[in-house]
Amino acid sequence: MTLTDTLVELINIPSVIGNEEEITTAIEFRLAGVQPVQRLGNALVVGERTGRPIIALYGHTDTVPEQNNGTARVDDERIHGLGASDMKAGLAVMLHLLEDETIAAGPYDLFGVFYDKEEGPMADNGLEDVLDAVPWLAEAEFSIVLEPTDLNLELGCNGAMNADVVFTGHAAHSARPWLGENAVTKAGEWLATMHRRKPEPVLIAGLEYREVFSVTRASGGIANNVLPARFTINLNYRFPPVFSLDEAEARLREVASAADEIVITDSAAAGTIPEGNPHLSRLESLTGGARTAKQGWTDVARLTGRGIPAVNYGPGEVAQAHQETESVPIANLSAVFDVLRGFLAT
Repeated sequence: MTLTDTLVELINIPSVIGNEEEITTAIEFRLAGVQPVQRLGNALVVGERTGRPIIALYGHTDTVPEQNNGTARVDDERIHGLGASDMKAGLAVMLHLLEDETIAAGPYDLFGVFYDKEEGPMADNGLEDVLDAVPWLAEAEFSIVLEPTDLNLELGCNGAMNADVVFTGHAAHSARPWLGENAVTKAGEWLATMHRRKPEPVLIAGLEYREVFSVTRASGGIANNVLPARFTINLNYRFPPVFSLDEAEARLREVASAADEIVITDSAAAGTIPEGNPHLSRLESLTGGARTAKQGWTDVARLTGRGIPAVNYGPGEVAQAHQETESVPIANLSAVFDVLRGFLAT
C-alpha cells in the first residue's frame, strides 16, 4: 500500500473529535501483526522496548467537524479531504515508518503514539492520559509531533491562554440611557486599543515568535430595549516560550486591566526548544527545510513540559488546517517519510 493509498483510507474513516473509535480500531488492526500494540481507550502506543534508545512519533487521530469534505479525492498533485493536512498525512507517514523493516532493524526502539481529542479543549486532550498511563515514554531521547509544518522543522511553540474579560454597567430602559450605564459601549475604548495592537516579535535562539492578543468572542445584553449591564469578551493570548503560565497570566491581566473582571478560562504552557540535543542537530541536517518557530500551540508543549525533548515536523501545510478545501501535496508525504526513515535507520 502506498502512502497515498494509506492517506485516502484514513481520510475516508470519519474521526471528528469525540468519534475516534473507528479510526483507532483500524490503525490497531493494521499494526497488530507488525508491532506490539497497547490500546488505552481511543489511543494507541505501538512498539516494543528492547533496550535500545527510544524515539517516539506522535499524532492525533481526530479532526474538526466536516465541511462537506469528508471523502478523499486525489488529483495529479494533491490529496483532498478532511484532515488531509491536519493531521492524517502525518498519521500515514507514521504507519509506514512503523511498518518499515529497515527501521525495525536499526539503532532505535521506535514508538508510535496515536491519540484522540486534540481538536477540543486542552484539558480533555487524550495525550495527557497516555503519558500518565505509560510513564516510560518520558525516557525517549527524542520525540517528533507530525503536525503540519510545511516540511519545515518547527521548534518549540507558543503557549495559549483564554480569559473572560468582563465590563459591567447598570441596566436601564434604552429610551432613558442616562438612568443606567451601557456595559458594551463602556468597553469601546479598550476594544479600540486591542484593534490597533500589533503582534510583538520575541527572538529565542535565533527564532522569531510573536506575542499576540486577540479578541475572539463577545456577548452581552438581554433585549433590544434594555441597556446591557454585563459585556463579556474572550481574550485569546498566544505567548512565546520565555514566559511561564504565571508570567503569561500577569501579562494578560495587565493588558486587560481596564476591565471590571478578568477570569482565566483555560491555559496551556508554551513548548521549549530542545537545544543541544544531538538528535535535533541530526534531524535538522536531514530536513533541508527552514528552522522556524511554531506560532501555534501543539502537543510539543505537553511533551516538553514533562521533560521530553520534542519538535514539530510533518507533511501537512499549516494554511490548509481546518479549511473547507483542505488538502496536502502528495510529494510532501514521501519527503517526510524519506527524511524520517533516514533519521531512524542510521
